[in-house]
Amino acid sequence: MSYSDHTHDRPVVGITLGDFNGVGPEIILKTLSDQRVAKLCIPVVYGQYKIFARYKKMLQIEEMSFHSIKHIGELFPKKNNLVTCWEEDFELQPGKVTAEAGKCAYLSLKRATDDILSGKLDAIVTAPINKKNIQNPDFSFVGHTEYLTQAAGIEDSLMFMVSEHMRIALATAHIPLQQVKHKLTPEWITNKLNLLHKSLKNDFAIPKPKIAVLGLNPHAGEDGLLGDEEINIIQPAVNEFKNKGYLVYGPFPADGFFASNVFRKYDAILAMYHDQGLIPFKLTSFDSGVNFTAGLPFVRTSPDHGTAYDVAGKGIASENSFRQALFLAIDLVKNKIQSSVAT
Repeated sequence: MSYSDHTHDRPVVGITLGDFNGVGPEIILKTLSDQRVAKLCIPVVYGQYKIFARYKKMLQIEEMSFHSIKHIGELFPKKNNLVTCWEEDFELQPGKVTAEAGKCAYLSLKRATDDILSGKLDAIVTAPINKKNIQNPDFSFVGHTEYLTQAAGIEDSLMFMVSEHMRIALATAHIPLQQVKHKLTPEWITNKLNLLHKSLKNDFAIPKPKIAVLGLNPHAGEDGLLGDEEINIIQPAVNEFKNKGYLVYGPFPADGFFASNVFRKYDAILAMYHDQGLIPFKLTSFDSGVNFTAGLPFVRTSPDHGTAYDVAGKGIASENSFRQALFLAIDLVKNKIQSSVAT
């Protein structure tokens, strides 16, 4: 099996720093201290050596080291590589929101994105950003997903939450609740279902995926009594897939669907809006869940939590979700390669 321009025996995985005053540096250091990581991939962290040197000292993490490089062409396959993305010496203020941390989060993300778009990386794992301090003339997005979708030059992607308990995709993600009903059309849901079905087949190697679609309204509209979006928008999209022989079912009332454990019978669920999908997901998988962006021409994962300023710099942040994001990225790269070989 070959990776990243066919020169390495393991996937080359880019890791972005995120907000350096959040838990990003800590969960990266703890994850890369795991001996298994180097056997499974070649990690390339995008950031700056001084930031990690200070965190290593602060958190007393001495058992891992970085091979510092200026660009990915200097990659050393047997080390944890660290690409220098800026030269300035910024002060660390764990738990504080600073303009400098936002600037560096963007520089890290930009370099990693450039490298994956030019084929030098096989996947990106993104540490958490602060969606406010990262804003600049080149980043006017509500999150990583929207930035990467535009950078990749594609029209649409899918926010897809993954854990051992469930897989939940979102028909709408980072938009105000009052805008959800205006976004949803039969075409919109059909497009999201297409992205979900394709991802389950190609990324997760599930040959005949079984997908559940949730309703928008309480009781899935109660036959139009509590809203007609199920009848006019969601059901037509579900029927279109059923008529083609796909295993797509719904719309289901969301509360009963999760409360009765029916979700365990499906390979994935399409939720209509952010909290409808994320609340049950985080209840079951908060420390181990992974955010995957389906539909991109490359693999991108991230932990299912934010910057966690309240625990930053204290040495108590759990790296489990980030580690799972890295392991999932490696698995998805392998699945993609096997899928392309098979076809």
